[in-house]
Amino acid sequence: MNKRARFATWWKLLWMFLKVNLLSPSGPASIGLLYKEAVGTVMDEERFVEAVGFSNVLPGSEALKLAMFVGYAAGGIPGVFTALLGAILPPTVMMLIVAFVLERVQHENWLNGFVAGMSPAVAALMVTVAWELSRATRAKKITRRFMIIAVLSFIALYFNVPSPLVLLGAGVLGVILYR
Repeated sequence: MNKRARFATWWKLLWMFLKVNLLSPSGPASIGLLYKEAVGTVMDEERFVEAVGFSNVLPGSEALKLAMFVGYAAGGIPGVFTALLGAILPPTVMMLIVAFVLERVQHENWLNGFVAGMSPAVAALMVTVAWELSRATRAKKITRRFMIIAVLSFIALYFNVPSPLVLLGAGVLGVILYR
């Protein structure tokens, strides 16, 4: 790949992660938007699902791990740094602005109602992301094996098993069931 094509790829990664992190600043909710931006342009669907799975198993911020995975897949080591810059810049600037505003309004009564109103919306966003990811997997139709893994994962999460262990267990169960 020549220098011009590599630069175009890095620019595409920077713009992609700036856009995703500006339009969807929450980590799990941004996966659906990143899916629409990345799949077909810088990576295929199977690789993206693999990236999401691995980013949830490893410790740390899912958004940053996804940026590193997608950046490396599309542009090598420079792609990692470009995607990370695009992923880090919007939330950093937004948090500085939010911290400044909250410092000014932290004792206002309406703030408690605002936070209480956001909770159901966050839950709805997470359900939407789960639905989109389940549609993107190899289990396009809901099979018995798919339901077994989903139900066992839900039960494990209900009993406060750490999510990386649930994902690892689901992956091992997937290897066994989908042989």
